[in-house]
Amino acid sequence: MKHTKELSPAAYELNGKVPLSQAIPLGLQHVLAMFVGNLTPLLIITSACGMGSGSEFAAVQLSLLQNAMLVAGIVTLIQLFSIGPVGGNVPIIMGTSSGFIGVCNSVAATMGGGVLAYGAIMGASIIGGLFEGILGFFLKPLRKFFPPIVTGTVVLSIGLSLISVGINSFGGGNNANDFGSMENLLLALFVLVVILVVKHTAKGFLGSSSILVGIIAGYLAAIIMGLVLPTTGVTPDGVEYTKAWVLNWDKVAQADWLALPKPLPVKIVFDLRAILPILIMFIVTAVETVGDISGVMEGGLGREATDKELSGGVICDGVGSAFAALFGVLPNTSFSQNVGLVAMTKVVNRFVLATGAVFLILCGLIPKLGALISIMPQSVLGGAAVMMFSSIVVSGIQLITKTPLTARNLSIVSVALGVGYGMGANTNILANAPQQIQLIFGGSGIVPAAVVAILLNILLPKEKEEA
Repeated sequence: MKHTKELSPAAYELNGKVPLSQAIPLGLQHVLAMFVGNLTPLLIITSACGMGSGSEFAAVQLSLLQNAMLVAGIVTLIQLFSIGPVGGNVPIIMGTSSGFIGVCNSVAATMGGGVLAYGAIMGASIIGGLFEGILGFFLKPLRKFFPPIVTGTVVLSIGLSLISVGINSFGGGNNANDFGSMENLLLALFVLVVILVVKHTAKGFLGSSSILVGIIAGYLAAIIMGLVLPTTGVTPDGVEYTKAWVLNWDKVAQADWLALPKPLPVKIVFDLRAILPILIMFIVTAVETVGDISGVMEGGLGREATDKELSGGVICDGVGSAFAALFGVLPNTSFSQNVGLVAMTKVVNRFVLATGAVFLILCGLIPKLGALISIMPQSVLGGAAVMMFSSIVVSGIQLITKTPLTARNLSIVSVALGVGYGMGANTNILANAPQQIQLIFGGSGIVPAAVVAILLNILLPKEKEEA
């Protein structure tokens, strides 16, 4: 009996054989960690294009959300096991990129919204994805521009930028009328405490499933709260609202049991107004993916990623994004949230992550499953996210400190984080800059941090020991 509770040592190996009874819950953790983030970009961009709930294209939006889960599962399997040069065979979960929200919002505004604008975003995603795929083939000669000091800085900036996202969920989501309420904060804190207790007191399999245990405990706590606490509140304007922590079981009841995905739900349009800014974003995405793969290999396996792993991962990013566009889904890239989960649990087994990918595919085919996860309160997710995102920061620090912290390296990290994270924390600094500059650097601190780190690594003279 004791043996069944122990986590298989193969879970800490890329290619080990893990029992299905352990692989399923460990893989499900990854789905729960990224599910909301996988759908949020679509909700934002479709709403910006006038295709949100209540519009005449609301049914199209629902179809896109279903496709997003299916595509994420398929592209993840390709990343895990590769098809020829496509895929890095690395423990990465793929999903709809939030990095494109800023540029796609701008494209929607420039083109006046509507299905035409959304179709143009899809057309640009196909071209940009294929371009990134080609870039991946030439990543080996470009590898010298991405030493640990650069990739570590990018990973660190990714983690720092995500912490605010985790805290936002911790409070219930800043769009919630009861954001920051004691109910939301206590629910998130409860989930965090459960994760910490399970992680540091339970042994083997249960300890590695601490995120899943915490989220399940959060669901149960929300159910109990719904029985003993008021589920509605009133805004200062006198409008009644449902509190953010309340589980919407009606959404699960109304969801279909089976629905087949629909390819080309919107007409593909090729327009330079969308192609140029989105193409630039794909270059930035390639740098982020290099950082994510470096972070997951350092955090999970304690080694640097190989040229083949980085090249295949970037190619999968590009080809997967072009494939996603055929189903009306925004670009699919490596998910930093799950990089944090791998870094925290050290579970890098590809079969484990593949079970999560299969579950995503099932969610795309069985909407009821997807609905069950989609009703997760933001504060439950936030309780887990704060810890996971902080683990990405630690992975970045580990990468940076793999090489001696010389005066040159300290300058690269200091200036890149100072400029990058500073701009990410105060995006208004670019309010009067040209629109193209805002599109590229205004979304988050990751892009400017990456650009500054790469440039300084090229321009600053190497010290004797490095040369």
